[in-house]
This record gives sequence, C-alpha cells and structure tokens, in this order.
Amino acid sequence: MYPATEVKTNPNPAPELAIVNGGAASAAAPPFSFPIGYYDLHPDVSINFQLNRFYGWVGDDSMLTEMREALAGVNDYPAFTKIVLDLGEKALARHEVRKGAYYLRLAEFFLFFSDPRKLPTRQRFVDLLLDHLQIAPSAYSRIPFETGWLPAYRLTPKKPRGTLVVFGGFDSYIEEWLPAALFFREAGYDTILFEGPGQGAALELAHLTMSPEWEKPVKAVLDFFRLDAVTLMGFSLGGGLVIRAAAFEPRVRRVIAYDIMTNALECFLRPMPPQAQKELLDGIDTGNEGAVDKFFTDAMAKSLLLDWMVKLGMHNTGTRTTYAMLKHYQKYETASISSRLTEDVLLMAGAEDHYVPVHQLPDQIATLTHVRSLTARLFTRAEQAQNHCQTGNMGLAFRTMIDWMTSLGPIEILTAG
Repeated sequence: MYPATEVKTNPNPAPELAIVNGGAASAAAPPFSFPIGYYDLHPDVSINFQLNRFYGWVGDDSMLTEMREALAGVNDYPAFTKIVLDLGEKALARHEVRKGAYYLRLAEFFLFFSDPRKLPTRQRFVDLLLDHLQIAPSAYSRIPFETGWLPAYRLTPKKPRGTLVVFGGFDSYIEEWLPAALFFREAGYDTILFEGPGQGAALELAHLTMSPEWEKPVKAVLDFFRLDAVTLMGFSLGGGLVIRAAAFEPRVRRVIAYDIMTNALECFLRPMPPQAQKELLDGIDTGNEGAVDKFFTDAMAKSLLLDWMVKLGMHNTGTRTTYAMLKHYQKYETASISSRLTEDVLLMAGAEDHYVPVHQLPDQIATLTHVRSLTARLFTRAEQAQNHCQTGNMGLAFRTMIDWMTSLGPIEILTAG
C-alpha cells in the first residue's frame, strides 16, 4: 500500500526540465503540496464534495475555515454562489490568487447556464489560473473537430519519459487540472490535457455536445500532435470514456481509469431508493417518458444533488428532457466493448465514492479479458482517499499513476510535436 504522504509539485522547473514543444515555462509560482484530508464542511453530500474538491487544488487551510463558517447553513444555489463569489473577490483583493481563482470556479460550478455571470466567471477563473501558474499561450491549442474545436494544453519536459494524454468527465474544466499536469510534467511526462465534446470550452464556446464515441476526439488529438503511442487517462465519467477510446484507438498503449465508471446511467440513478431505480429503469426501457420526467421534476425539488446532475446532464448532451438525457447516458457503458482492450490497464476506485458504486470496480475487472496487464487499486478512508477521484488525497492518486507507469518501463514511442 502506498503511504498517505504529501506529494509536492513545483511549477518552477529545474533547468533540465526546461519546456519545449509549446510547453510553458514558469518563473514565479511557488511549489505546491496536494493536501491530505477530507473535511465535513457542509451537510449536503454533493456540496461538501465540491468544497473539498476545489480546496484540494489550493491547500490553504484558511479556505476550510472560510467555507465552513460562510456556507454551513446555506441550502440553495443562488445564496451559495453569492457567498462564494464574495469569498473569491476578498481572496483576490488580498492577492491570494490561487484561492480566489478556485473560489470563482466553485461559484461558477453552481451557476445556472442561463445566468449571465456564468461564462465571464469561467473565463476569469481560466485567466487567473493560467497567469498564476505561468502557463504560456504557446502551450494552448485549438484542435479542429467536427463542427467546432477541442481545447488542449501541452506541457513538455526536455527529456520526456513518455506521453500522457488526459481528459475529464461530466462537469470538469481541464484548466482545473493544470496543477496536476505540472506534477506529471515534473515527473518527466509529456502531458497533454484536452476537453472533448460536452466538456468545458468544447461545450461552452465551440458548442459540441457530449458523445459516447470517445475514440473520435482522442483520434483528433493524437493526429494533431502526431503521436504514435500514449498513455490515455480519463477521470470521473472519463474513467468509462477512456475504456471506449482504448477499445478502438490502437495508438493507446496504456489506460488509466481514474476512477472506473462502467455504467453512467446507474450513477445517475444512484441517489434514488432501489425500488425507484428499478421503476425508472423500466420506464426508460419501455419509453415511458412522461412518468420518468414527472418523477425527476418532483425529486429535483427535494435534492440539490439531483437538481444539479439533471440540469447539467441536459446541458452537456443538448437534450431537452430528463428522459432524453437518461436515454443518451444509457449508451455510456463499458461491458460491450471491454473485451476489445489489449493494453496495460490501471483501474482506480474510491471505497466510498458517492457517485460511482464500488461494485463497478470488480465489474470492470471481469470484462477486461484480453488486456496485456491489469492493475486495480481501491483507495480507502484510512488513506483519506475513499472519495470520488480520491478527493481528500489526490497526491496519492497521482503518485500511484506515476509508479504504475514507471513499473511498466519505457514502452512508448515519442514523435515530435
């Protein structure tokens, strides 16, 4: 078992890690330690997770005190976003740029899509973080894709050990993940982050909605950077999308599912009681659209988690009803294609993930019948890593990935960007 110790990443690389291939030099940002600990900051499980999630990219304990004191009794999104935006402005006024930026992202996360503050707040978060981390404009690319484009960042050390291509999931902005990208770059990996259809700028600015055919955006990225062999990592919903992409894209040689997600529809229905889940599945399978939509209208009024999930799901898929959105996400499963994988695979899961049932880990293991090698890692409460995507100890998750890639040896072929 890996020890639950801090993992440090220094955005100011030593000379031997000078950046090439459109990467980003950094001269000012201080070293960063991914914090350890999952905290009770709010009684709602989903809001509490998001507070811990964004704190995890900051690591300033004053943020815990501020959020606990300001938000503990807040139970509606308008009040929540107003308070968090105010926390962000105060942090920025104190020149606490990293904290202020992630406060803005936290507030924007819960702003409704029709809110005129949403896109400007998103852009401000992106601009602040890129400036704080000293990510040069040359690190950024727009990759042509279908009717729009995919945003990508490439951070490359002088002597890469391999190429790691990363994408997110249901609700991520890839810029949020830049501190982790700096960690992987410092570990020697040519690190490419991108957003596919239904994610971040690809959704909000290029107007591309979510698709289960994830091998298509992966192909576009590998073609654009002229890559022959990569490690492909998807996080959250991306833990299922990465399996799909690897099943059909031969240039993917290693696969990291961070965390696993074998069945997205099950994750959507998980907040409901078992009998309600069964009735909803029956309604979805038999086409009872009216009953499904009515159930969710009533349930969303009682649950912040459901309200957020359904509205975001409809937005990122471009669907108009809950029923249509759920039918869309019914396609996001891995059982039908997992036997096609022949790569080295690392599966990760949190023992107490409130989004993804832990049984999906053995479910995924059972269907990967032709992979070259298979490693599974279950993270526990004792490690403060039991939650979704190891929020509470993300540094341990990143170290696990590095150790796994190192153990496999230099099997990847790099080509110039």
